[in-house]
Amino acid sequence: MTEEKIETEAIEGTVEQEENFTNDPKKMRFYEKLRKKIQKLAVAKGGNKAGEFTKYLFALPDFFVLLCRLAVDKRVGSKQKLLVGGIIAYVISPIDIIPDFIPFIGYVDDLVLVVYGLNMVLNEVDKQVLIDNWSGEEDILILLQKITYVAENFLDKNILRKIKGWFGKIH
Repeated sequence: MTEEKIETEAIEGTVEQEENFTNDPKKMRFYEKLRKKIQKLAVAKGGNKAGEFTKYLFALPDFFVLLCRLAVDKRVGSKQKLLVGGIIAYVISPIDIIPDFIPFIGYVDDLVLVVYGLNMVLNEVDKQVLIDNWSGEEDILILLQKITYVAENFLDKNILRKIKGWFGKIH
C-alpha cells in the first residue's frame, strides 16, 4: 500500500469516526452536558468572566493542530516557524505562567499565548494560510478577535504583561 493511500484512508477513517460521533444523539447529548458542566463549574469558581473564557478553552486543541500545521507549511517563513515552534514548546511544557494543574485557569495562559502568537504570525503571512490550516468550527479570524478582547478584559494585567514579555524572549 502506498504512503498516499494509507494517509487518505487514515483521513477518511477520522472523518467517518467524527461523523459517527456527531450523528449519534446520545453521544452528542453527553458531550453537550459535559461541556455545560464544565462551563457551570468555571462560573462557580471564577465568576461570569471565567465562564465566558472557558468556552474558548474548548478551541485550544484546534489551535494546537493549527500551530503544528503552520510549522510545516511551506508558505510560512522561517522566522514565523521559529515563533510557532516556541509557542508549541510553551503549550506542551509543564512550566507555565499559570500552572496547568489549576482547573480551567491553568490553560488560560496557554490559550492567550497561542492567540497572541497567531496574531503575530498573521501580521507576517497571508490570512489564507491560517484559514487553510484551520480545522475549528468558528471563523479563525473572528475567534482570534473574540479571545483577544476577552483576555484583555479578563486577565490580570501582570499576567498579560508576562505573556507579552514571553514573546520578547523568542521574537
